[in-house]
Amino acid sequence: MASTDEHRLNLWRDVLGLCRVQPGEGVVVLTSETNHPLNADAALRAALSLGAQAFRVELPLPAPHRPGGGDRTLALGATPLTGNALALGVLKQADLVLDLMGLLHSPEQLEILAAGTRMLMVVEPPEVLERLKPEVDDKRRVLAADARLRTARAMHVTSAAGTDLHMALGQFNTLPEYGYADEPGHWDHWPSGFVSTWPDEGTAHGRVVIDVGDMLFPFKRYVETAPIVLQVERGRILAIEGGFEAAYLRRHIESYRDPDAWAIAHVGWGLQNRARWSDLGLRDKSQSLGMDARAGYGNFLLSTGPNAEAGGANHSACHVDIPMWNCSVFLDDEAMVVDGDVVCADQRVS
Repeated sequence: MASTDEHRLNLWRDVLGLCRVQPGEGVVVLTSETNHPLNADAALRAALSLGAQAFRVELPLPAPHRPGGGDRTLALGATPLTGNALALGVLKQADLVLDLMGLLHSPEQLEILAAGTRMLMVVEPPEVLERLKPEVDDKRRVLAADARLRTARAMHVTSAAGTDLHMALGQFNTLPEYGYADEPGHWDHWPSGFVSTWPDEGTAHGRVVIDVGDMLFPFKRYVETAPIVLQVERGRILAIEGGFEAAYLRRHIESYRDPDAWAIAHVGWGLQNRARWSDLGLRDKSQSLGMDARAGYGNFLLSTGPNAEAGGANHSACHVDIPMWNCSVFLDDEAMVVDGDVVCADQRVS
């Protein structure tokens, strides 16, 4: 698994080929002190080997927005690009930015994309990148799901554990992630394989049961002791009930002292068939964003907090991702996923 220098270089060449890197294009490798050094080295050398005008930009991390661990989604808001007009201007002139730092949910990312720059975020360690290397079929399946999601006006999510969540759709754009950035202004994430959108403001309502075996991010942990029950009304979580992990989640959200932290954010389902449910428990949490869980085939991902990335008014720094298994997802009463199995023929693996 990405065990040699030559192997890593070829891996990156293949993915940059999917990103349509051409000789003479400007490619910027964006790094900070938190990125994986083997990724930074392979990314730059692969871009140069394809004839791109490639170079690396490394930015110092800003002072922590709030105390906490190293997960990139723990506290959103300020990024190393905040207030750095010079660096931002350079990135906007590039044809492709390889974001090894993680600019998720930032206005700077949106500004770079608006300039027509392609962006690919890569933060997982090399062995995960190889196992979840994007394929052309990933794009086919994700775009098929995205086409259906873009026309939907309602989502309904259920589970045998007791989830019964309703949301109106159509106010915000969708976000297809298939693992490579091949079109101007397109953002993607290697590894990925996922489609999502944001509910219309104030419309999410019902009950969410996060069952034992489901996952909580940014804590990067499985729910182990008892199900967590969320009561949702008017687009916000009104109550979190259950055992220890419910109290843990509730106190985490409360610690931000932000009413917008309780909002329902993006929702969607995973289409990455090479993802492993067990991977989260097998590695150093600080070295992975947990994409096996977030993009796992047939999962339902519920998140909380900001929707500013989609054009909404919620800029909360608190963002929780909750991959849930064995759910059913319906769009306008048509099943996309049933009990954790992708049922639409055009979204299934070839």
